[in-house]
Amino acid sequence: MRCDWFRRVLSSLEITPCIPGRSNRKAPITYNTKTYKQRNLFERMFGRLEDWRRIATRYDRCARIFMSAICIAATVILWL
Repeated sequence: MRCDWFRRVLSSLEITPCIPGRSNRKAPITYNTKTYKQRNLFERMFGRLEDWRRIATRYDRCARIFMSAICIAATVILWL
């Protein structure tokens, strides 16, 4: 299959893959659903943050100012 080599590489690095298989796969893949849900939450959070152009392109050079922009964006996203 397509992702089997990637799963093998992750396993050789002692990383537990959290990638679900396709629904029509002959041999179903087992994965931790709780971990996958947490991963999905983080991916959606970063997707929402990247809607802000200033954060996606990282206009700010100083790390403190960039972090404050992330905090402002997160506050506005949470508020809306």
